[in-house]
Amino acid sequence: MEAFLPFIQIILAILLTISVLLQQTGAGLGGAFGGGDTSVGFHTRRGFERTLFKITIVLAVLFVASALTALVLH
Repeated sequence: MEAFLPFIQIILAILLTISVLLQQTGAGLGGAFGGGDTSVGFHTRRGFERTLFKITIVLAVLFVASALTALVLH
């Protein structure tokens, strides 16, 4: 298990990074600087966006669990 744990963490980190980068935001670049359309607000995730959001949460939990496992084993 200890021999495979670093590889598992690398794979989880790559997948987590990809899933975060694939998520779209409602605001454009102007929203980062205080501009943009304020009427956008929050929206309901549907379809692929919702699935990607859930996958991101699962990957994050798995990554944290693998990091804690590595901490306990060493």
